[in-house]
Amino acid sequence: MADPWLALEFGVDPAERIAQVGAAHEAFLTAGAPPHRVREVVRRSWERSARLDPEATPPVDLTDDALAAYRAAHPLARVLPLFRDLLGGIAQDGEHLMAVCDAYGRLLWVEGHPGVLRHAERMNFVPGARWDETHAGTNAPGTALAVDHSVQIFATEHFSRPVQRWTCAAAPIHDPATGLLLGAVDITGGDHLANPQSLALVRATARAAEAQLAAARPIEPGVAFVTALGRDEAELRVDGRRIRLGRRHSELLVLLLHHPEGRTGEQLGLDLYGDDRLHPVTLRAELSRLRRVLGPELLDSRPYRLRGTVRADFTTVAARLDQGDPGGALDAYSGPLLPGSDAPGVTRLRRLIDGQLRAAVLAGANPTLLAAWTATPAGADDLAAWQALARALPAGAPRRPLALARVDQLSEEYDLPRATWLQRS
Repeated sequence: MADPWLALEFGVDPAERIAQVGAAHEAFLTAGAPPHRVREVVRRSWERSARLDPEATPPVDLTDDALAAYRAAHPLARVLPLFRDLLGGIAQDGEHLMAVCDAYGRLLWVEGHPGVLRHAERMNFVPGARWDETHAGTNAPGTALAVDHSVQIFATEHFSRPVQRWTCAAAPIHDPATGLLLGAVDITGGDHLANPQSLALVRATARAAEAQLAAARPIEPGVAFVTALGRDEAELRVDGRRIRLGRRHSELLVLLLHHPEGRTGEQLGLDLYGDDRLHPVTLRAELSRLRRVLGPELLDSRPYRLRGTVRADFTTVAARLDQGDPGGALDAYSGPLLPGSDAPGVTRLRRLIDGQLRAAVLAGANPTLLAAWTATPAGADDLAAWQALARALPAGAPRRPLALARVDQLSEEYDLPRATWLQRS
């Protein structure tokens, strides 16, 4: 079976494929035609990118001293020498670029031959620019972050037309202790990059970076960590194992983490199914299966509760907010809690976390934190946050016109009058 993350199957004519996908892209943009003749990962990405202007280039929201300070503090700075060792030769061969971005798709480093870098600058493929799908559409680093998987994006598969002369391959990088997404590593160049070797190279580089980060900060033995933000299925890491849970088991684990004192079967049933859909037998069966997955050393009963030390990304967000550290909370926040879940208890907790984080960011009026919040799925359509960001940015800030434009766009979408304070600011 063909690798769905590779752009071209063996024997496919690149020029023919460029024309075929390009025609599908035009039909999708002009007539809304379903892009049936493109890869599934590309089709879904185009659909997520559909509201963007296909002629636009991504915004640059960090420059100069702010960019330098942000890069120096970022965890991936510790493995930059590794990236240069493994990809530096490719980056200097005159045909490719090496790029590293953070979990929000913000490019931290872009390196390569000066001539290639000048060409890349024309599409804002520069440090400080936002290459997540929300701002740049389909592209390898942005799509790798969106789907949390290594991927190649070939020529006309890019959503933005100015990027369609390029081909890129990227792989996400995770914190080895917590599983949190730290960013992605990418190589960008011409059509010749659409081969298995380039994808294998970025995958291996990402794994090597994670291994180096792990060696620098060993995982505590016996401590379990749950990742449940920004993903529909939680992942449990314990004693070097990575266990991906199904949707129902993910919901149960989150509910148990939220109630360390324990829950009765009836309480869990209400949190999971609601008042009018209690299924005691089904719940007991699910808990029994969850115990087999986790092991009896992690799940107790009467009441149902977790044993030992179990940490989670969403409890880290709450703890940092309690400590008065909204910046640290945002660093730990990678998206809404189990966004696909409609379990009442999970839905309430999701709203609580997002609401408390949003309130803390708005109260601080810090432009860096406001920019980070508006880059999240929960903050992308938050009119009040965009207004606060526009207020907080000085008149000459590069991101201020973007914030003002987004305020106008959201005001129009929500059928609200344009705020008079914008004309005075």
